[in-house]
Amino acid sequence: MWPDAPLVAALIERASAGDSAAIDELLARHREAIRRIVELRLDPRIARRVDASDIVQDVLIEAHRRAPEYLRNPQFEFGLWLRQIARDRVIDAYRRHRGAARRSVDREQGPPQFADRSALDLSAVLWDHQATPATQAMAAELQRRFAAALEQLDETDREVLIMRHQEQLTNSEVARVLNLSEPAAGMRYLRALRRLRSQLGETPSQAGFG
Repeated sequence: MWPDAPLVAALIERASAGDSAAIDELLARHREAIRRIVELRLDPRIARRVDASDIVQDVLIEAHRRAPEYLRNPQFEFGLWLRQIARDRVIDAYRRHRGAARRSVDREQGPPQFADRSALDLSAVLWDHQATPATQAMAAELQRRFAAALEQLDETDREVLIMRHQEQLTNSEVARVLNLSEPAAGMRYLRALRRLRSQLGETPSQAGFG
């Protein structure tokens, strides 16, 4: 999902030395990662009103404006810094269109759907069942159930699951985003999984937890 770390480090070094072209290249190389973050978080009910490409462009403009500040004090890896900007722009889009629309997007029918196979990847964690043609045929239903269950979680639990299973961040990266120790981030993740199972009506013992 993210560009190679050595390449990013080299570009950041060049940008810190005053090479403006390096900043442009950094952002260009992260464009697809930003797009994926936006698309993963953009509720389909909002996506009917907002083009993901417009949000991606807003993220890139904001990142370019704030790049000198980041280079002076890089508290996060560059990708995690961009991720936070992208997440904030998605939240802004939701708030604008939720308030401006004649009918709230919350009242539109149907829970949000995952844009890819992320729900099925997460189901492998929740259920250790061997894949069969029958389980593959249930893909759409699984997506619907996982999306609806995630919507019932609090923001922190939902965010941890999205970071781990959709953005594929490591536990260490999640810990830095949440400003937690790695053990605490790991416990937060396990707690979120348990709560998701509860929303799905599955007990810990059924899912393989003692």
